[in-house]
Amino acid sequence: MILWLWLGAVLCANTASGAALTRLEERVFGKLEDGTVVKQFILRNVHGMTAKIITYGAIISDLQAPDRSGVFTNVVLGADAMDGYIGRNAVPAAAVIGRVANRIAGARFTIDGVEYKVTANAGTNHIHGGRKGFASVVWHGEALPAASDRAAVRLTYLSRDGEEGYPGNLTARVTYTLTDANELRLDYVATTDKPTLVNLCNHAYFNLAGGGDVLGHELWLNADHYTPTDASLIPTGEIAPVKGTPLDFTTPALIGARVNELKPRPIYDHNFVINGGGKSLVPAARARDPRSGRIMEVRTTEPGVQLYTGRQGTFCLETQHFPDSINHPNFPSTILRPGERFESTTVFAFSTK
Repeated sequence: MILWLWLGAVLCANTASGAALTRLEERVFGKLEDGTVVKQFILRNVHGMTAKIITYGAIISDLQAPDRSGVFTNVVLGADAMDGYIGRNAVPAAAVIGRVANRIAGARFTIDGVEYKVTANAGTNHIHGGRKGFASVVWHGEALPAASDRAAVRLTYLSRDGEEGYPGNLTARVTYTLTDANELRLDYVATTDKPTLVNLCNHAYFNLAGGGDVLGHELWLNADHYTPTDASLIPTGEIAPVKGTPLDFTTPALIGARVNELKPRPIYDHNFVINGGGKSLVPAARARDPRSGRIMEVRTTEPGVQLYTGRQGTFCLETQHFPDSINHPNFPSTILRPGERFESTTVFAFSTK
């Protein structure tokens, strides 16, 4: 454990009863070996939910949600000190992934006839932005003015031209907002000075019970189709129906109900095509833990969501463009050009039943 250091940034609002609610606090979370300070922002709402965001990797380090009895627990995998995020034994983090989440085949792509080679960090392929990526850098954090029904923090990172092989200086921003509707909202914006690729997502590992396995969690996905892959998890380019496969969550089912039918490993690591996705904020998924009664609904403007259960006791719902989109003209484009803005929103909404 580290000793919390107060930075003096506290934003308050009044609750309905008139009592002061400290909606946002800014603290020092720790330091990197080179002395770089990592800050933590604690967002609170009127119902007692809290979201802790650190500037390293723009990580959600803790997210407290109530069960049906009003008992709060952390529902994301995280650490309470910097050493938990550094080194070989680092905890898988709820970090922002970029420039490009998921995989790029052959670690190369072409824009306007120019070929670019990016870091090959998954065999011969590229995954999650490279060896370092956005998940392992320190973002600039800025507390936003408190509102009557929410608290928010904005994090910004400048990815330099050539970083991990990507062209262009890319400015990426993510704003985390915790509302009194028990929603954690993520708003992404990115701009560039050269044609490049961008596909940002948060790689949170959830467990709505706060512990144990998630095989007994019930899951619904708003997806009639998915993108099949080869043995290296690179999409074939096909968009196939989920009906009749273990990937069919169009009717709510337990995560563990058919997982053993998956080959070669009994885990989900699949990109689903969201019905009506990519155009507006639509429901993508809903997960429920029957034991605690916690429910998490995911809404997004993204066209896809990756279900991942490869870490024991957690599941991921990564809202994203499809893997290897740049190499499949029939997939939604991940190209961003100067003068354009990449914009994306994902909402994690919590309730109980």
